[in-house]
Amino acid sequence: MKEKSSISKKDKPLTIFITGGSSGIGYQAVLKLISLGHNIILPCKNIDRANQVLTNIFNQFPVELSKKGEIYTPIMDLSDFKSINLLCSELNRKGVKIDVLILNAGLQYTGSKIPRMSTQGIELTFAVNHLAHFYLTQKILPLIDMKNDPKIIITSSEVHNPKSGGGKVGAKASLGNLKGLESGVGFEMIDGNNFNADKAYKDSKLCNILFARKLSNELVSKKSSIPVIAWAPGLVISRDNQGFFRYSRKYNQFGQILFAFIARDILRITTSNKKAGLLLSNLACLCKYRKPGFNYYSNKIISSGKFIFEKSDISHDAQREDLSDNLWELSKSLIDKIRR
Repeated sequence: MKEKSSISKKDKPLTIFITGGSSGIGYQAVLKLISLGHNIILPCKNIDRANQVLTNIFNQFPVELSKKGEIYTPIMDLSDFKSINLLCSELNRKGVKIDVLILNAGLQYTGSKIPRMSTQGIELTFAVNHLAHFYLTQKILPLIDMKNDPKIIITSSEVHNPKSGGGKVGAKASLGNLKGLESGVGFEMIDGNNFNADKAYKDSKLCNILFARKLSNELVSKKSSIPVIAWAPGLVISRDNQGFFRYSRKYNQFGQILFAFIARDILRITTSNKKAGLLLSNLACLCKYRKPGFNYYSNKIISSGKFIFEKSDISHDAQREDLSDNLWELSKSLIDKIRR
């Protein structure tokens, strides 16, 4: 956590497109990136959220904001492909060039017994965490500026790995033969089984890494050197009502409070939004993360209250070429069906 990110005299400010930047890790990363002079495109679900985010940011930089990077908060709902398409079309019309694409938004509603659906009828965890980012990336790629060391960064989680500490608690991540996804609109789980909110989240994080690897291979095949980075921020539990667990709290408020107290205050195995946000801003800015191809980094706990951020191994399923190929093709096919 001692690394410093800054803009050298030779570097120009980056234009960074980030999802999930209105709260939690993403919001803290945005604050840091703006303070460094970078320009942010931070899509928000609706106008009220956009206004609140701008108010919060202006409160952080009341006088000096004009000297910092610029921020643009257009409307985009990740649970609606039409909304994604509208924003990307607008950016294309304006001739916007993007240096860094950060796919950070993540939805979890563990505790719910009933699946929630996106506007197009896809289980919401999968729709937002994977499918929307898959579609968004295809639309944004033509806007990426190849002259300014571009990157694509995808926030995943160690729970994608059934052998990790969080991954082996409860249902394990596994996509099976993608039977659910193959069946088309209306499926509850990617593997075709009955809905499990915790597993749906873990599965989506596995999808993030499979997508990142396949995307990297596709870019390499087209002789593009854009680095594709997947990363795991560690267990992040904030002390407010925002951040990652805000959706799942309502399904088991007491359990979430108890878990947070034990993990954060007694065992000290959690990190903060601010620290994880700094890691994300470093991934976006630092030269050491410009290695071409696919790389996965994880913020691993080494002892109570101490973490190390380093390149890490991915799970056995995340390494499967057949699974990444099939996920890519089925995701593309599903989106094509939806958009007809």
